[in-house]
Amino acid sequence: RNYLQTQHQNLKAEYQAYAQKLSEMEAERKEHALVISTLQKLPNERRCYRLVGGVLVERTVGEVVPAVSKNLESIEKVVSNLEEAMDKKRKDIDEFVAKYTKP
Repeated sequence: RNYLQTQHQNLKAEYQAYAQKLSEMEAERKEHALVISTLQKLPNERRCYRLVGGVLVERTVGEVVPAVSKNLESIEKVVSNLEEAMDKKRKDIDEFVAKYTKP
């Protein structure tokens, strides 16, 4: 009985970890989209600054927009993968509960 409770709690904890990571990635996605929409209004030769590996580097808008767009695509893939993983984990939890719940 304790083993089953622990296993159920572990499944729920994994699901919560996915949910938390998904929330973080959604915030990243929104931030990247905002940066892109803001920069696209500016001339390509205008200077801007970008944080790369903890170092602030000077670039032009024309250089930064493609890089941020590529990052956004990667983030969207991660979000999609997390959503799929959460769906699978939710099904695992539902199957576990159905299997071990007394009628």
